[in-house]
Amino acid sequence: MSAPLPPAAQGLRLDKALLLLPLELSRAALQRLITQGRVALNGQTITSASHKVQAGQHARVELPPPEPCRFEPEAIPLDVLYEDDDLIVINKPVGMVTHPGAGINQGTLVNALLHHCGAPDNPYGGLSGIGGTVRPGIVHRLDKETSGVMVAAKHDAAHVGLAKQFEQRTLTRFYVAIVQGAPQPARGRVEAPIGRHPVQRKKMAVVAGGKFAATRYKTLKAWERLSLIQCKLESGRTHQIRVHMAHIGHPLLGDSLYGRPFHAPKAWPDASREALEAFAHQALHAAVLGFTHPISREALRFETPPPADFLALIRALDNL
Repeated sequence: MSAPLPPAAQGLRLDKALLLLPLELSRAALQRLITQGRVALNGQTITSASHKVQAGQHARVELPPPEPCRFEPEAIPLDVLYEDDDLIVINKPVGMVTHPGAGINQGTLVNALLHHCGAPDNPYGGLSGIGGTVRPGIVHRLDKETSGVMVAAKHDAAHVGLAKQFEQRTLTRFYVAIVQGAPQPARGRVEAPIGRHPVQRKKMAVVAGGKFAATRYKTLKAWERLSLIQCKLESGRTHQIRVHMAHIGHPLLGDSLYGRPFHAPKAWPDASREALEAFAHQALHAAVLGFTHPISREALRFETPPPADFLALIRALDNL
């Protein structure tokens, strides 16, 4: 595909400028094509996504042939909240990995979606290819131990429309979490840049030079040494809520990567102690996801309660 860059592209980064062309590609997909040497300006290959462009430059984008997905569909039950020809919204359970990765090629949401969306009796078949062969349909992700609302795209136009909303932060996203201690103030905003941990590369951290990240929180309930909070994301960095709450001294309950072990006080009732001991994952649930349908432009909003063990723990803590 080749075309001149429009006047609105003047001075933009190359990856952002290409979004102005009639390409059904997300910014992340464009960045991959740029680094692969598949983008040229006025005949010169550009491999830096941050390269500043001029309006009127002739852009050429070489689109590679689509690759077949190399992962097998699996008949894993899905809690489908909504589905049409363009997208599917599901309630992801605790313990399910979003997409295949190092050493994981089965049991993921992608495997389940490949089966569900490819079933002959499903009138809403298909998944977008923009996420690549490893992540077909995946627009965003939740951590393995985080439950809640997710949306996946059925085709590339839907994928691009959803990805732009994530990038432009026009969606509504609320999470609920149980944290250690009592955040002060009870309602606040954490703005701290997040990047890869300088030593422990599997972790993220608040680091100078990291990417902008902001989280708003408010306390819903306060118990002895634990609190239930609601979080609203202003950005979408990896492990953002976990990193930000740990940064202000209130890590998530059950978060072995960023938190610390929590032991119930001896004075707690047996039922509360048992509910805590039965809770075996981080206490984070993506409760609300609202967005504009990328094709129909209808405003959609989906809300799910936390999983049963999360609710049982809340009830037990209410009895303290």
